[in-house]
Amino acid sequence: MRAVGLVAALGALALVCVASIAIGAKPVPIADVWHGLFDNTGVGNDVIVREVRVPRTILGLVVGAALGLAGAVMQALTRNPLAEPGLLGVNAGAAAAVVSAISFLGVTSFTGYVWFAFLGAAVVSVVVYALGGSRSATPVRLALAGTAATAALYGYVNAVQLLDSAALDRLRFWTVGSLASAEMSTILKVVPFIGLGVVLAVTLARPLNAMELGDDTARSLGTNLGLTRVLAMLSVTLLCGAATAASGPIIFVGLMIPHLVRAITGPDMRWILPYAAVLAPVLLLGADVIGRVVARPGELQVGIVTALIGGPVFIHLVRRKRMAQL
Repeated sequence: MRAVGLVAALGALALVCVASIAIGAKPVPIADVWHGLFDNTGVGNDVIVREVRVPRTILGLVVGAALGLAGAVMQALTRNPLAEPGLLGVNAGAAAAVVSAISFLGVTSFTGYVWFAFLGAAVVSVVVYALGGSRSATPVRLALAGTAATAALYGYVNAVQLLDSAALDRLRFWTVGSLASAEMSTILKVVPFIGLGVVLAVTLARPLNAMELGDDTARSLGTNLGLTRVLAMLSVTLLCGAATAASGPIIFVGLMIPHLVRAITGPDMRWILPYAAVLAPVLLLGADVIGRVVARPGELQVGIVTALIGGPVFIHLVRRKRMAQL
C-alpha cells in the first residue's frame, strides 16, 4: 500500500513539474512546452521554457527534496514534532553567514559563499540544540529557542542590508526565499552537497527509528547514539546550507511535509524519507506556481507563499501539542 502511495506521489510530482514549466507570467501551451524541451529553436517560448522555467523547476525539485528530508531527520533526531530547519534557525544561520560573506568579504559566487552557508547552518544548529534540545526540554521550548535565534539573525540580516545598498539590491529577493533566479550552473554546483546529505539521511533511517524509541532502547538495539547524532546534524547542515545558498531561506516546508507523510506511512523512517523527498518538491513547486499566478504580471516569492500556508499549520501543531500535554 505504501509503495502504491509513493507511485501516486511521483505522479503528483510529475504533474506539478509540468505546471511549473507551463504556468507563469506568460502562459505557455503544452505543445510549446514539449517543443521547447525537445526541439529547442532558441527563440520565443522555447527560450522561456528551456532557459527560465526548466532551471527553476529543477531547482525547486532539488531544494524541496533537501528541505523535506532535513525536516524529517530533525524531527526524528530531536523527537520533536515542531522541529524544522526554518523554525529552529538553521536556514537563518545560513542566510546570516551568506549575507556577511557578501557584504563584508566581497564574496559574490555561489562556490564562495556556499561554505559560509554550511558554517552558519552548523553553528546555529548546535546553539539552538544546546539551548532547547536537552532531555528535559519540551518541543515548545526548542521551537522558542529556534524562533528567538531566527528573529535575532534576520534582524542582523536586515540591518546589514539597510547599511549596504548594494547588498540590498543583490539580496532583497533571495532573503525571502525565491526560485526566480535559478541557473543551471548553480544547480550543478549545489547537487553534490545535497546528494551527500541525502545519502547520509537515507543511511540513518534505521538508527533514527531506534532513537525514536528512546535512548536506552536504541542502545540496547546496538545504535551508536553519538555517531548517529553527529551524522544526522551533518546531513541537516549539508541539506539546509546548500538549499539556502541556492534559493534563500524557505520555511515551513520541512515542518508540514513530515507530518503529512507520517499520516500516510506511519513512523517508519525508511518510508518517511523517500515520501518526504517526493512530496516536499510538490509543495514547493506548487507554492511557486501559486505565487506566479496570484500577483500577475508580477509574482510572490515562494518563501512568502510557504509562510502563508505554513503559519496556520504551525499554530495548529502547537495547539495540538499543548492540548496533548494537559
